[in-house]
Amino acid sequence: MIKKFDVYMTPFQTMRTIHLYLPDDYEYSMERYPVIYMYDGHNLFFDEDATYGKCWGMKKFLDHYDKKFIVVGMECSHEGNQRLNEYCPYHVYTHHFGNLEGQGDMLMKWVVDELKPYIDKYYRTIPFRECTMIAGSSMGGLMALYTVTVYNQYFSKAACLSSAIGFCYEEMKDEIAKSHLMSDTKIYMDWGSDESRQKSGLAYTSMCHLTLSHLFTQKGVLTYPYLIMNGKHNEETWEKQIPIFMDYLWK
Repeated sequence: MIKKFDVYMTPFQTMRTIHLYLPDDYEYSMERYPVIYMYDGHNLFFDEDATYGKCWGMKKFLDHYDKKFIVVGMECSHEGNQRLNEYCPYHVYTHHFGNLEGQGDMLMKWVVDELKPYIDKYYRTIPFRECTMIAGSSMGGLMALYTVTVYNQYFSKAACLSSAIGFCYEEMKDEIAKSHLMSDTKIYMDWGSDESRQKSGLAYTSMCHLTLSHLFTQKGVLTYPYLIMNGKHNEETWEKQIPIFMDYLWK
């Protein structure tokens, strides 16, 4: 069951759509469920909502998975490059997009201070960090990495697909180095072999992911770094990884 509703984002003074997945028997049971928060919520469930006409197929997967969840899909801004600003945790300069304002931390403070309390109040969640996960792809994957690091007291699991680490690689290394992460934290990190045009790009992306994975491991965190052979930077590839990261993070 998918519900769509708008919420007010206080730091950005705007309304934003939430795409909420509930188990089909939600209205007929009193069960409580673990929660997965996901970026780019419009790309998760239905092709007709997805930016490029292809969704993750998350609803189809969860409808037949042997564990039940609530999924909170947070839609991004569709105005110009605002998504890049919202999904970047640091002020950085990029070759292709120029200066990014780095509003990611503002976004996550809103999630933990306003959105999560709202979801926990009005839906039958298991609100504890052990039952709360964050996930995203591309810039959303970068934000998932940042979130599980900086807001580890709220999120114990992260699925970070094709993360745009290159936007702020050095900043993320420093963030992990100074972080205090709980030992039950689990992080899935993947990148596709076909996302880079040249072998040097693939080598750099692999180095970034493996270095961050090593830094997490030094903190006692379990990681699953995964190079997807023939993997591309799109929803079709990310959909195929759902069983892998769900089983790793929840079983």
